[in-house]
Amino acid sequence: MPDKSIRNRLADAVERGFDEQVRFLADIVRHPSLRGREAPLQDHMARWFNARGYTVDRFSLADVPLAEHPKASPMVDVDPAGSFQVVASRRCAAPTGRSLIIQGHIDVVPEGPAEMWSYPPYGGTVKDGWLYGRGANDMKAGVSAMCFAMEALRGAGFAPAADVHLQTVTEEESTGNGALATLLRGYRAEACLIPEPTGGTITRAHTGTMWFRLKVRGVPVHVAVAQSGSNAIMSAYHLIQALQEHTRQLNEVAKTHPWYAQVQDPIKFNPGMIRGGDWASSTPAWCEVDCRIGLLPRQDVAECQRGVERAVAAAARTDNFLSNNPPEVQWHGFLADGFVLEPGSEAEAILSEAHRCAFGTEMGARITTAVNDTRFYGLYFDMPALCYGPKGENNHGFDERTNLEQLKTTTLAMACFIADWCGLQPIE
Repeated sequence: MPDKSIRNRLADAVERGFDEQVRFLADIVRHPSLRGREAPLQDHMARWFNARGYTVDRFSLADVPLAEHPKASPMVDVDPAGSFQVVASRRCAAPTGRSLIIQGHIDVVPEGPAEMWSYPPYGGTVKDGWLYGRGANDMKAGVSAMCFAMEALRGAGFAPAADVHLQTVTEEESTGNGALATLLRGYRAEACLIPEPTGGTITRAHTGTMWFRLKVRGVPVHVAVAQSGSNAIMSAYHLIQALQEHTRQLNEVAKTHPWYAQVQDPIKFNPGMIRGGDWASSTPAWCEVDCRIGLLPRQDVAECQRGVERAVAAAARTDNFLSNNPPEVQWHGFLADGFVLEPGSEAEAILSEAHRCAFGTEMGARITTAVNDTRFYGLYFDMPALCYGPKGENNHGFDERTNLEQLKTTTLAMACFIADWCGLQPIE
């Protein structure tokens, strides 16, 4: 770790810059960077990095050969040419340390009914030590931490003694293609840190995720003679029940998994969106249900897809109408592997010491049933991929919020990690 005097200088710099950091975080929360609408925030980030002397590369998903990579996920309802990534690089002319990527996503999920929030979902409200808003915790707090950890180094009179790439990406909540795009653009480093809101723990393992759409047909008739038609919404419900049973069976198998055996029901299935029908007094002729299901690390995505398709086909054969009018399963969005960060890397040891230096406690580990972007770096591009960041509540829910005191200390931990991993050079 940096010696005590350097650590103290970093702590002072984080403290001096924290009011600005909170304003920065509130500002980026006020950008409603929903899927397909991230460009204004990415422009803001590019300007912010430019003003601080970074070399900035702003490019779209259409500018890289995503289709050529086997782990790209199929896009849905978004033009790749309008989905922008930002990489801000601070190069070291004579590096003596190790290079680093720090990456955060700026896309957010929909906020739901605004009247069900205590504060405006894009207000960036600060109250009693918390900052509220959609994306405040997942993961714009982490983006602020990575930016102001680097600012703390500069404020303490240092620059990293190796190349550092700060990246803000899109698509983390739906495909992961933003992270993959930065790698296909050519950015590499000797380690990657993703400051997702882990509450000061390191993510030891994450499950994979697959998205699919069930498409079901029916026969529309007047509801007065409903028995002579077929209701596509009720048929879809029959398939959902079959997928719930499929998930139960997957979770039985999970009880022998080396990392997930002690996690209750780690495979999560969710029918998350439904559309169907044209008239309340007609049996619906169509229904579409967008679903998400998980998979465990080291399970094959293609085989898991076939498992879903088999479960749907088997359920259709038990229904008179569906057996003659088979439903469709369309794959779109996430086709994401699970990932395990095996213990023992030097990068993790240095992060653990940085956490201890900042918090005064040991860094814990977590096993999560959600996905993050570390899989790209760790599985496909052979670099240590650390997921560690601040603490908050209600990700994807109402009153999402991040804890500001924890954010400040996390920013210090990240600054200490950069200092030790990359090394330091005095700013002349």
